[in-house]
Amino acid sequence: MARKFDLIVLGTGTAARVAAMRCRAAGWRVAVADCRPFGGTCALRGCDPKKMLVGGASAIDHARRMRGKGVAGAPRIDWPELIAFKRSFTEAVPRKHEESYAGKGIAAFHGQARFTGRNGVEVEGTALEARHILIATGARPATLGFPGEEHLITNEEFLALRVLPKRIVMVGGGYIAAEFSHIAARAGAQVTVLQRGGRMLPRFEPELVGWLMEKFRGIGVDVRTGTAVEGVERAGTGYRVKASSEGKALAVEADLVVHAAGRVPALDGLSLDAAGVAVKDDQLQLNEYLQSVSNPAVYAAGDAAGSGPPLTPVSSHDARVVAGNLLEGNRHKPDYRGVPSVAFTIPPIAAVGLGESEARRRGLKFRMQTQRVSDWFTARQAAEPVYGFKVLVEDGTERILGAHLVGPHADEVVNLFALAIRHGLTAKALKDTMFAYPSGASDLGYML
Repeated sequence: MARKFDLIVLGTGTAARVAAMRCRAAGWRVAVADCRPFGGTCALRGCDPKKMLVGGASAIDHARRMRGKGVAGAPRIDWPELIAFKRSFTEAVPRKHEESYAGKGIAAFHGQARFTGRNGVEVEGTALEARHILIATGARPATLGFPGEEHLITNEEFLALRVLPKRIVMVGGGYIAAEFSHIAARAGAQVTVLQRGGRMLPRFEPELVGWLMEKFRGIGVDVRTGTAVEGVERAGTGYRVKASSEGKALAVEADLVVHAAGRVPALDGLSLDAAGVAVKDDQLQLNEYLQSVSNPAVYAAGDAAGSGPPLTPVSSHDARVVAGNLLEGNRHKPDYRGVPSVAFTIPPIAAVGLGESEARRRGLKFRMQTQRVSDWFTARQAAEPVYGFKVLVEDGTERILGAHLVGPHADEVVNLFALAIRHGLTAKALKDTMFAYPSGASDLGYML
């Protein structure tokens, strides 16, 4: 006989945890199920452990920039020690999550969950039923479809490397490729990025990416855009990556090849057909309440839903929306205004709101400031030559339409622009605000 619940949550990442806890606090009988260690991508395999490695690489980079300016010596990264530092955070996460669920009276199941009906799920032979089921299984690396794809390692495996290989190829040119190449190069690896598109980091403004590319060149990262990978094969103790660029074949030798070419909702193995959950082009078909259009008992949140940007704050936001709809009826819709995005390169690049091309496509009237400001104090005190911005302000209303930053503190300052966009603060309101000086935020008024 099936165990009965009000809500079954598939996954234990950010979205899953927020929704499970909120519904349990309302008195619902809740279960969670995951075939992987509890904690999800961000805490175990993504943003948190990555940022710990970025911290080590940033320290090295800052020390090197300050040589001859009062800092002496030749700092270096001890990779095994850095990975051990990362594990000091990640290793405790699954246990803490399980204890937290147990403490709240949430039933936890380990194993692959699969639908057995519109309200039924089975986990490793245990039958479960619920009034509602939330799919919060996160994302997985996209299938690339070329021979030898099995030789690539994922971002998760990169973050667990006990030893850093000498020659690394990144397949793709988005967040993972940019961030991991900055980490690996500063740890002593020779990194090559093979990007099919015309530039790296296509979600960010081209001028700012162009300025950032100076850092890629400066740390010895070989970025080859307009280059399509066609296969990977064994070559002695390493690999040979075959690609083409402008109709010409090329090959790059590597000790390690990393999948950095995008992620898709992790829906494999769920047997969605058994629940009548509609999927199109590997994407769940959801209504405006994050509810399945074909099975009203099923909702989705976070990367599995694929409704908003693939970011941890979006997962949490989605989960709050879903929990509200479960508890109160469908009254809540996701609001993705003012969601900032950061690539934690060194220095970071950040964006929120509209880019220039999108604002023009919409026919909006705005003024725009774009400037590289390597001579501003924020850059000079950090000996960081890459610092610049692009800010769009709507004519008449003075609303911030978009803000794009690269350089020291960009990952923090972008949050102030996000606050303004989400809550309708005008450019004048930001300029009238007194920020601590000297700080990255104190530059904000001059960007407007």
